[in-house]
Amino acid sequence: MSGRLGDTADWMVHSPVFFVLLTLAAYRVGREVRDRTGGHALAQPVLIAVALVGTTIAVLGVDYRVYRSGTEMVAFWLGPATVALAVPLHRQSHRLRGFLLPLLVAIPLGAVVSVASAVTVVQALGGGAELARTLAPASTTTPVAIALSETAGGLPPLTAVLAVTAGILGAVAGPAVLTMLRIRERRARGLALGAVSHGIGTSRALTEDASEGAFAALSMGLTALTTSFVLPVVVALLVR
Repeated sequence: MSGRLGDTADWMVHSPVFFVLLTLAAYRVGREVRDRTGGHALAQPVLIAVALVGTTIAVLGVDYRVYRSGTEMVAFWLGPATVALAVPLHRQSHRLRGFLLPLLVAIPLGAVVSVASAVTVVQALGGGAELARTLAPASTTTPVAIALSETAGGLPPLTAVLAVTAGILGAVAGPAVLTMLRIRERRARGLALGAVSHGIGTSRALTEDASEGAFAALSMGLTALTTSFVLPVVVALLVR
């Protein structure tokens, strides 16, 4: 009997249902912590969820690849969820007036600076070409960063980790940094958060202000698109 119970428990722990429920529960806990702390910068739902899920699968001895395979359904719905960010943007579309030119200048310039600075820092610190190609796309949204890393000859898993880390750090520290720099224009704040911390930063921006969240979503998409074009050129020119 004990053997059967052990087998059943092992099956439940490695079941995709368990992994999905664990992920959703961890994120829900993160939201509760954020709400109860009044939206504290460190109380980011994604950061809390990552910590809870990572601790749980480590304690249970579950390999990350098994967990990742079991949460394919969650990963699939990230696509529609990202597309749905167009809804708040549509509601704020009237605020694009007078902001289109700065937008068209800032996004390409930011993409070039992001890729070039990543490559330059890696090489200045003695890193190799593969590491430079891995870090180059890390400032864009994770699915695009993974695809660009693979195309450029980097290490996609490491790029994914760096992209998520950048998103979390941007969501935690970004608003405070912008406030310190006295940037209070909601559209500009949204563009900055969406460009450097993509989906996680956009989620944070949406909790701050509807207009800020809408422009963060726009910035995230345009930055990913622009980076796809500029990265091969910048990498070819700078990576030795």
